[in-house]
Amino acid sequence: MAQPNVPRSEHAALGDGSPPPNGTRGTQNIGGVGKFPTPPTWLWVPAALVGLLMLLPPTYLVIRSLDTPANFLSIVFTANNGSILLRTGLLVLVVTILSAILGVSMAWLTTRSNLPMRQWFGVLGALPLVIPSYVFAFLFIIVAGPNGMIQDALQPLGVERIPSIYGFPGASISLTLLSFPYVFLPARAALYRIDPSLEEAARSLGYSPVQSFFRVTLPLIRPAVIAGSLLVALYTLSDFGAVSMFRYQTFTWAIFIQYETAFDRSGAAALSLVLISVALIILVMETSFRSQGSYHRITPGTQRKPSTISLGQWRWPAFAYAAVVTMVSLGIPIAVLIYWAIRGFLAGEPFDMLIPNTINTLYISALAAAAAAFAGVPIAILAVRYPSRVTSLIEKLTYLGFALPGIAVALAFVFFGTRTMSFLYQSPAMLVLAYLVLFLPASMGSTRASLKQVSPGLEEAARSLGKNSFNAFRLVTLPLLSRGIAAGTALVFLLTMKELPATLILSPPGFGTLATSVWSAASEAFFARAAVPALLLILLAGIPMAVLVHRENRQRVD
Repeated sequence: MAQPNVPRSEHAALGDGSPPPNGTRGTQNIGGVGKFPTPPTWLWVPAALVGLLMLLPPTYLVIRSLDTPANFLSIVFTANNGSILLRTGLLVLVVTILSAILGVSMAWLTTRSNLPMRQWFGVLGALPLVIPSYVFAFLFIIVAGPNGMIQDALQPLGVERIPSIYGFPGASISLTLLSFPYVFLPARAALYRIDPSLEEAARSLGYSPVQSFFRVTLPLIRPAVIAGSLLVALYTLSDFGAVSMFRYQTFTWAIFIQYETAFDRSGAAALSLVLISVALIILVMETSFRSQGSYHRITPGTQRKPSTISLGQWRWPAFAYAAVVTMVSLGIPIAVLIYWAIRGFLAGEPFDMLIPNTINTLYISALAAAAAAFAGVPIAILAVRYPSRVTSLIEKLTYLGFALPGIAVALAFVFFGTRTMSFLYQSPAMLVLAYLVLFLPASMGSTRASLKQVSPGLEEAARSLGKNSFNAFRLVTLPLLSRGIAAGTALVFLLTMKELPATLILSPPGFGTLATSVWSAASEAFFARAAVPALLLILLAGIPMAVLVHRENRQRVD
């Protein structure tokens, strides 16, 4: 379709560099930042404390690496590590790109289009996050591996062998299907915050829905997409379950080999420092891609429900696409788990610890999600409203724990807990702190993306009416961040439910969770016994997601 003949100012509204119409800035400098010169105490004190907490794992790794300084270089700089680094980088790149495509497309379909059952897909699209990667990989092998269910079904047709899923194909597919909700959730929250008049203006100028998406919508949700993609990259970098099941050697695989096979914590710490270096490179790249523009209105306007775009003849193909993504990432794993659960019940498997472990899972996950929500807000405000080298450093520190294997973070807390925080050792409080280090980016990134869409002028107006900075934030900005905070809180809740290494090492004696139940049963090859707690994980994860989607629908105004 030929581009419509419109004035330069109207082209600029669609992403060509000048402010778009209806008073919304697209790529301009952040309005009002200069009026936020000094962070108030209620912001920088908690942010600084969180930053110090995030330094615990790197400090532990440095101390451990210095136990044998002569071997540090020999451990790190080997030809084998170079090839492992290349394989890790390839996996991170492919999984991040594919997850961004799946996450953004599913988010748009469930918020902007007339997709059938879009509210259901809005809930189901987030649930793959709760499936442990080693469980998903094991189920994937059962279905698509050698002598698996697909092979058995094709055998009568003369197909004796299907392509192998081991190595890069299996690892990349599994991690993509498990990771795309990292982009899906913040992208959905951002789409609800966009001023719909911009998209309507683009279509009134002759742009098709596809053109207006790429010229207007995608640039405006860019902070959310980048924040989610960063989480995908760091999660892929730190994953061990899927890569170990598919025998794809990454740096996390090498670290676990050092910890569990060679019993060499110094060597594992040295490799973990390399992993942190890779994470820092990813963070620097993310900063270069992240626009410093603002994504908020500069005129008051009114928030209203965006118009639903009719997919026309593409409605049912889009439904098939969403159904396939949901079926492969969630439906098939659940079906296999149900099969094993039925076998377990028929065989009389004991499930006596199911209820207390379920209560423990909900309790500790709720605490961790609440802690991440409270800790993420001050850091997000500092990063957006008070940009400086110090605030940028604090923000980047929050991502380091997410890039590390859970065992490295857990051992850091064991190291410091037994020496300086003995009163917290093996307590729920220490477990929550470990979860905070591991999963804070999931909360903070979503909050940061939402804050980019809130005009600083609203807080300035509140202060001009006599409110101090805290009350201006509490009364004006915080309600506007509710969707982003809720999405981040749900992410942390889901991630905490399935976390295994930190739970095994740091939990109080006798404190079991559904994740530890799955691991203990699966490690002993009692797959039927592992299926029931795994199904409960998915079921319980659906509750906060259903509440979140219902809340989003209720808050939209007609």
